[in-house]
Amino acid sequence: MPGIPAGLALQKAMLMVVDGSGVPMSLTFQYNPTEYSVTKSAQWNRPETSGAESTTNPQYATSLPATVQMEVFFDAFEEPAGDVSKDVETLLQWTRPCPPSIGKGKPQPPLLAFQWGVSQVLTDFRGYLKSVAARYTMFRTNGTPVRATASITLEEVPLDARRQNPTSGSLLGRSAHVLREGETLHTIAHAQYGQPRFWRGLAAFNDIDDPLRLEPGTSILIPTPAEAARLS
Repeated sequence: MPGIPAGLALQKAMLMVVDGSGVPMSLTFQYNPTEYSVTKSAQWNRPETSGAESTTNPQYATSLPATVQMEVFFDAFEEPAGDVSKDVETLLQWTRPCPPSIGKGKPQPPLLAFQWGVSQVLTDFRGYLKSVAARYTMFRTNGTPVRATASITLEEVPLDARRQNPTSGSLLGRSAHVLREGETLHTIAHAQYGQPRFWRGLAAFNDIDDPLRLEPGTSILIPTPAEAARLS
């Protein structure tokens, strides 16, 4: 029986830490979201003009951070020792500052990215987990929760100017990188270039057909920013 083409195989959505340490680095969804919403707005001012017969033209003030909202469903009912509280705790932990940043006196939240197969809708979005509302809906006789739904809101954190300019980044040429637990091509592209969408360039440069099957300990070559941009 022929296998399922790679492009049609079920791919799980996931949240991953792209900036931060001392916290769980990723969370793969058991069930892909049925929907999610993206909200983006800008602030505009209307100068007041005495005696004007009509309203004045709006003047741009600033762009407000985008927000992403979705529900994540967890179900461990059929697992003998299933317990969804661990996955929910990962979300809750991401709402707190990273431990190393606390030690440095500058508490910072972990920055997250959303990945779902080859979808490009949120490719360049990264943000902190602003809120988590978890609802436990099924329990074992001993009280262990085996079903839960978490409503989450992420708020955008734009890349700083240094990371937006690939020519000023720390990567000056080709180098090698060994994948650590929880890392993906998205997280490496963000760390190296400040552009998560350059994961395609990393995959092409290393002849990687299925980025989701990379194992910790795998060594990959890091192309220059120009090469990664061209291949993406």
